[in-house]
Amino acid sequence: MRTSRAGILFAILMVGFPSSVLAQGEGTTPLFSVNLGTTVWTALVFAALLWILWRFAWGPILAAVEAREGAIQSALDEAAQRNEEAAKLLEQHRVQLAEARRQASDIIAEGKAAGDRLRKDMEERARVEAHGIVERAQGEIDRQRDAALDMIRKESVDLALAAASRLLQENMDGAKDREMVESFLNEVSDGRGARA
Repeated sequence: MRTSRAGILFAILMVGFPSSVLAQGEGTTPLFSVNLGTTVWTALVFAALLWILWRFAWGPILAAVEAREGAIQSALDEAAQRNEEAAKLLEQHRVQLAEARRQASDIIAEGKAAGDRLRKDMEERARVEAHGIVERAQGEIDRQRDAALDMIRKESVDLALAAASRLLQENMDGAKDREMVESFLNEVSDGRGARA
């Protein structure tokens, strides 16, 4: 299509150029004088050169240019496709990163909640154990107190019996009774109390 337009334009120039130059006449300089034979041969050689170029050179040149244009266009298309893929991957990465951050915050929150539950459980267990220890200690104290009271009762009975038996063995007056009780109390306080 381009070659046919160029050929038509050339033919119009060739037809119109010699006639306008010949119309000027013979009084012109040799530089601008036109020889009809030379003009025709020049036109024929030029037309043959155009035909040879069109037939053998322009086709491969145009094919190479079109191939180059196609390669450039495919490279541009591929670059645009890769750019779109990169944008999609970047968006996926952002979504995954946001999801990972959300999961990490959920895990941290769950860890804190589990830590709080564990702390509360441990506090409750410690409270229960402390209460159990206090109850056992209170029971032990009550048993020890009861045992001490029983022992004091038994010793009081033993002391009363021992004092009564001494009093029954001897018949004494008030001063002698006082001396005997003081002696008995001294023996008891020294740990050598007499038992009946």
